Amino acid sequence: MSDGIVVALDVGGTGMKCALVRPDGTVLHAERHPTPAAQGPDAVTATILDVAAALAGRARADGLTPIAAGVVVPGVVDEVHGIAVWSSNVGFRDVPLRDLLASRLAIPAVLGHDVRAGGLAEARLGAGRGEPYVLFVAIGTGIAAAHVVDGRTSAGAHGAAGELGHIVVRPGGPPCACGTRGCLESVASAAAIGRRYAQLSGRAGATAVDVAARATAGPSLAATVWEDALAALADGLLTAQALIDAGTIVLGGGLAEAGDTLFTPLRAALQQRVTFHRLPLLVPAALGDTAGCLGAALLALDSVAGGMTERTERSEGYDGMDGITARSAGYDRAPEVGGP
Repeated sequence: MSDGIVVALDVGGTGMKCALVRPDGTVLHAERHPTPAAQGPDAVTATILDVAAALAGRARADGLTPIAAGVVVPGVVDEVHGIAVWSSNVGFRDVPLRDLLASRLAIPAVLGHDVRAGGLAEARLGAGRGEPYVLFVAIGTGIAAAHVVDGRTSAGAHGAAGELGHIVVRPGGPPCACGTRGCLESVASAAAIGRRYAQLSGRAGATAVDVAARATAGPSLAATVWEDALAALADGLLTAQALIDAGTIVLGGGLAEAGDTLFTPLRAALQQRVTFHRLPLLVPAALGDTAGCLGAALLALDSVAGGMTERTERSEGYDGMDGITARSAGYDRAPEVGGP
């Protein structure tokens, strides 16, 4: 369909990234909106539906035909039944978001998980492009991952696959929001790094960015906190590698913005820990904070492709898997970055 368009939304705890995307991957329009999480899940749901409807209306006013909608959210997501099962950031509890969206827009809709969608986009379009086995790890307030094989992700039996942040790497360590102690997230997330440094230094409001900057100056409290966090992160990634055997590990989220201050010592720490494992390429994410929205578009396009007959797919020349290209999303190819 030459005038077809998909509506894509990436819903976070504080903001939504939204776009209208053609099947060839061209982003025709992008906008951002605040997420009214403080007003409760009903307000968030209403905002999602209103924003999506407005985007679809804009497309129709421009002579385009919305053919599908994709929305991705944080938390536990039942992607098969289209239900936002649970989210601490947004407050969702068993919200049938996919069906609500499909009913409001009168087009097919798909619901996905924000990190899995981001991983999908990075694997197909970004830093993992061309690699069949990709592990995407988002390190921010928490830590979550997406395992992408041949351009497909798996949500697991209960919609909770990829909770890498809840591998226990330091038994008896700091308490985690999940109820146990010593989880990777409680030691090596951006929030945990800033929190530990603030506690030890007395510098209220310290962030992981502050710690990374001070750690480069030489031996110091910041350097110790940073080194401890990276050691825990290396342990967590090695556990993931033992289970998954990824060819490329893509690190995204706020912590990855530390650049070589993160990647150089982390690669060295992984090298020191490996035994029989094959070391993966360890690279920074390429798509930034647009990955989730692009992933939502990919999910929507895949849902359309899945509903087509083989004859229709051939006649329209759309294969679903590679409908969005790296060039159309602003990336001619994956960036050249060093491995371990």
